[in-house]
Amino acid sequence: MNLYDEFEWRGMLYEATPDLRNLLAKEKVTAYIGFDPSAPSLHVGSLLPIMGLARLQRFGHAPIAIAGGGTGLIGDPSGKTKERQLLTLAQVEENLVGVKEQLSHFLDFNAKENPARIVNNYDWLGPITMMEFLRDVGKHFTVNSLLGKEAISRRLESEEGISFTEFSYPLLQAYDYLVLHARYKCTLQMGGSDQWGNILAGTDLIRRLRGARAHALVFPLVTTSAGVKFGKTEAGAVWLDAKLTSPYRFYQFWLNTDDRDVITYLKFFTWLSKAEIDDLEQTVKSAPEKREAQRKLAREVTAMLHGETELERAVRASEVLFGKEISGLGVNEILDIFADVPSTEIDKSKVDGDAFTLGDALLISGLAPSKGEAKRLVQGGGVAMNNVRAEDARKSIAASDFIDGQVLVLRKGAKHYHLIRIAP
Repeated sequence: MNLYDEFEWRGMLYEATPDLRNLLAKEKVTAYIGFDPSAPSLHVGSLLPIMGLARLQRFGHAPIAIAGGGTGLIGDPSGKTKERQLLTLAQVEENLVGVKEQLSHFLDFNAKENPARIVNNYDWLGPITMMEFLRDVGKHFTVNSLLGKEAISRRLESEEGISFTEFSYPLLQAYDYLVLHARYKCTLQMGGSDQWGNILAGTDLIRRLRGARAHALVFPLVTTSAGVKFGKTEAGAVWLDAKLTSPYRFYQFWLNTDDRDVITYLKFFTWLSKAEIDDLEQTVKSAPEKREAQRKLAREVTAMLHGETELERAVRASEVLFGKEISGLGVNEILDIFADVPSTEIDKSKVDGDAFTLGDALLISGLAPSKGEAKRLVQGGGVAMNNVRAEDARKSIAASDFIDGQVLVLRKGAKHYHLIRIAP
């Protein structure tokens, strides 16, 4: 199986130039994808193209990732309904640091025969003068052809329209392809399906100026069956940076995948074979309540990005919600796990002596309407403190019972949680 076939069975192939299948079967090519540094981190919406480059490398081809330090100063109008906020060069440079680090989790920069490269297109877009660009690049594009591009035509129909800055974006991207073709013999550009027009502009520029054949391949834009934009949650975007989206939250995002989407995502975002994914597809049909496919998806993607240690912590944290032991987890992990759980804040002086009891905690948390009901709940085995079953409502609670001296986790029954927090 060659790379083209791999993309095809995984559903990653949306459109490609003629003869690309034959080229990938016969030759080792150099290919690139551009990544937008408009934020300090990539998000899961970037994962499909990242996996595209990673698969390309595993099939023996050479991947190049462009960290768009130049085009990031302009902004791509594709998929945007209005003009972007322009970033400063310093902001873009700062964001590039995070982008490069994240790509290193997926690409091998030390491979002997086909090492991955990260290049910054500001290196060639920054120095070129406007006169050079208009003369050497601009003359090969007609306004008519640019107006025909979907991203531009859609913006022209909007109230805001499109600035000349973003109108010029396809020319900049085409010039990127031309430069990479000259420097690295790059003959394939890949990207999302909304990039098809921009990529073809590059293949056309290479044909005109170099008399050479270059190719394009685009992936489908990932959507969810529920009609929600992929990678968006109530809390916002799901980032690849652990400081912005914790490994636990990242794991939970994949664990919550809809049954209708999970097989597609296993094909897109994991290295599992067709046979392994076919087996998981059967479990979705025969025993959907077990969510085996979702658990496998969450494990595979979290381990790939954050490593096995963080994966196991995320799995353990997930199990805490179902009553598993809390010991060993820090306060930040607890707050992350129980971010959506109601909490009550108390003054530290309240727990300095031995007057504050479990019954008091249940009362102020609202888990019990009275001390009598608190006593009955505890005696009936329906209360846990830090996920350890409580036996006496009169038990004194000290600061040492709080995780890292800050948080106490109360649970009534199987699912009703409440946090007691000591005020800072």
